[in-house]
Amino acid sequence: MLISGVAAFLLLATPVHGKMPGIPKETTGATKGIVAVSHPAAAQVGKDILQQGGNAVDAAAGIQLALAVVEPQMSGIGGGGFMMIYLKDKQKITVIDSREMAPRKADPKMFLDAAGKPVPFEQRHTNGKAVGVPGTLLGVETALKQYGTKKLAEIIDPAIELAETGVTVNWITAKHIKDSEDKLKKHKTAGEVFAPGGKPLEEGALLVQPDLAKTLKLIKEKGPDALYRGEIGAALVKEVQRTGGAMTLEDLKHYVVKEREPVRDTFRGYEVVSMGPPSSGGLTLLQILKLMEGYDNKQDGPLSAAYLHRLIEANHLAYADRAAYMADEDFYPVPKKGLIDKEYINERRKLIQPDRVNTDVKAGDPWQYEGKKAVQALSLTDVTPVKQTTHFSVMDKWGNLVSYTTTIEDVFGSGIMVPGYGFMLNNELTDFDAAPGGVNQVEPGKRPRSSMTPTIVLKDGQPFMAVGSPGGSTIIASVSQTILNVLEHEMPIQEAILSPRIFSSTYPIVSWEDGIEQDVVLKLMGMGHVFREQPENIGNVQAVIYDLENGKMYGGADNTREGTVLGVDAVAFSWAEPAAPKAAEKGAFVVQVNGHPYPFTANQLLLWNGEPYVQADKLLLGLNARQASFSADEIKRDGRLFLPVKRVAEALGYTVTWKAREAVVSLQKP
Repeated sequence: MLISGVAAFLLLATPVHGKMPGIPKETTGATKGIVAVSHPAAAQVGKDILQQGGNAVDAAAGIQLALAVVEPQMSGIGGGGFMMIYLKDKQKITVIDSREMAPRKADPKMFLDAAGKPVPFEQRHTNGKAVGVPGTLLGVETALKQYGTKKLAEIIDPAIELAETGVTVNWITAKHIKDSEDKLKKHKTAGEVFAPGGKPLEEGALLVQPDLAKTLKLIKEKGPDALYRGEIGAALVKEVQRTGGAMTLEDLKHYVVKEREPVRDTFRGYEVVSMGPPSSGGLTLLQILKLMEGYDNKQDGPLSAAYLHRLIEANHLAYADRAAYMADEDFYPVPKKGLIDKEYINERRKLIQPDRVNTDVKAGDPWQYEGKKAVQALSLTDVTPVKQTTHFSVMDKWGNLVSYTTTIEDVFGSGIMVPGYGFMLNNELTDFDAAPGGVNQVEPGKRPRSSMTPTIVLKDGQPFMAVGSPGGSTIIASVSQTILNVLEHEMPIQEAILSPRIFSSTYPIVSWEDGIEQDVVLKLMGMGHVFREQPENIGNVQAVIYDLENGKMYGGADNTREGTVLGVDAVAFSWAEPAAPKAAEKGAFVVQVNGHPYPFTANQLLLWNGEPYVQADKLLLGLNARQASFSADEIKRDGRLFLPVKRVAEALGYTVTWKAREAVVSLQKP
C-alpha cells in the first residue's frame, strides 16, 4: 500500500490511455522536475536540488551520495556504476562509465582453488581479491564538471547531514542486515556499525555513521583526490591487502572514468537507448525486444502462457549470446551490430517453438552479420546468486534526463568496510568469469562484464522515459519487461512496474513473482519450463515518464524497497512494506516431474484408496495432455473431477514412482 502521496495511480481502476505510452490517467503531473528513487531520504535530496535550481545531473549526484548513507548495502563510493544522461539543449545521450576496474596484479586464475576449480561464490566474494578499483566518486565528479551546474562540494552536504544525524532503518535495510550478519561480522568493522554489540539493527533503529560523515567531509574539502590520492585511499588499500587483495595506491591513481556512446535500436517505432559494453545490459535488452517484436504480444496479454513462453525463450537466446560475446570492449571486440542485426534476430527467432521449450540453446554467430569470420564462442553460465544494486531516474524542468544504475555488487558488497572511514567495498571482480578462457576472464585494468541497464526511450526523437533496475543478471529481464508492459501492453508506468515479472537466463529454471495464475504456471511447466517452488521478488525498477503532449512528468517506483517518487511541484508517494504472500497449505502429497515439484494446491490433491489423484484439469494442463483421453479414469469428489496420477503419467510415457511414506509421486521423462 502507499503510505503517502498525491497519487496511487488508480492501480485498481481500468486504465484509459492517451496518445503517450505509460501516462497514468487522471493523475496530477509535475512540471518542474521529478525523481524516482528506492529510498525516500535520497529522493528528498534530489527533489531539493531540483527545487534549488540544479539540473538533473546535479540531482543525480546528490542522490547517489545520499544513497551511500541511507542504502549503504547497495551502492556508495566503494563501488561503481553507469550514469546515462540526456542533454536537452544538445539533443544528446551520453554515458559516464564509472565501472570498477581490476587492479594491475589481477590474474585470470585468481578465483581458482588449488585443484584448478572455481572457488564457490560465497567464499570468493568476501575477501580483498574480490574488490575492484572503485569509480563512483570520480564518476560523480566527472558528470558534474561536464554536465552539471553545481560543484561536488555544494551537493554533498545533505549526505553529510544524513550520516551525522542518522537515518531510520527501514524494513528492507533491516532485512538485508539480518540476512548478511555473518558477512558483516567476518571482517569486524562493518559488523560494529550494522550489528553493534553483536545484534543486527532492526527496523526503526537509528543508523548513525560518524566515520562515513568524516569521509564525506574530507571529500568536500579535498575533492576525489582524498580517495584516489589521499588518506582515504591509503586506508582502503591497507584494508584490501589485509583481507587478501593486491590493490595498490597506484591502482587508485590510475583509475579512469570513461564517457561512452550508448547502444540503440528501435522497437515498434520507438527508439530504445541503453548501456553498451562493458555492460551486457543494453545489447541483451535490445535482443529481447527485437525477438519479441515478431509476435502479437498485445493480443495474447502480458501474463498469458503464450506470451511468457516466448519471453522466456527470447531471454534464453539473448543470454546465451551475452555469455559468449559480451565483455569490456576495450579488451575484446563485441559484435554490437551483428547481435541486433535484423536478419540475425530473424534467424534466432526461428529457434523459438510455439508450444515447447528449446532444451539446447547455444550462442549464435553474430559476427557473420558484420562481414567478419565466425568466432568460436566460449559460453559460460553465470552461476552466482542474484546480486543487488540500486537504480534511480531523474528529470529536470528543462527536459534533461538521467538514468543511473550504481552498485557495490552483492548486498553489502564484499562485506569489507574501510576502518575509520565507514564505507563498504565492492566485490565487483566476481562479475568476471571465475574460470579463465572466455572474453570475460579476469585481466589487469579490465572492467568486469555488467548487467546494468540504464535506459532511455524516445518517441519521434524525443525522450519520454528513463528506466532501470538492480538485480544482477535479472536487471535485463526487469527492464525489458517494464518497457514491454508500457509499449506493448499499454500499461501506465506504475502498473508496468508492479506487474509480476519472470526471469530465466538458461533452460530450465524460471524465477517468478507472485501474481501469475496457477493455470499459466502449469501450462508453462507442461511445455517443459521449470518454475521455482516459491515466487520471489525480481528487481527494483524506478522510472520517470514525460508526457510530450502536455509537458507533465510522472514517476513509477517499485514496492520491493521503499520506492519513492517526488515531483518538485506535484506527485509525492512512497511504498510501505508489501504484505508477504500467504503460505500455501500443505497437501496430502507432492507431485514431482524430473525432480521438480508442481504447484498443485492442497484441495487439488486427493488420496483415494491409497492412490494419489490430482484435480483432472490441473493435472492434464501440467502434463500437456487432453481431457478426453482419460475420461474413463476420472472420479468425482465434491463436485470436481480427479484423475489418478500414476495411470495418467504412465500412459503419457513417464516412469512413475509412488513413495507413500514420503508422500511423493515422482514422474521421470527424458
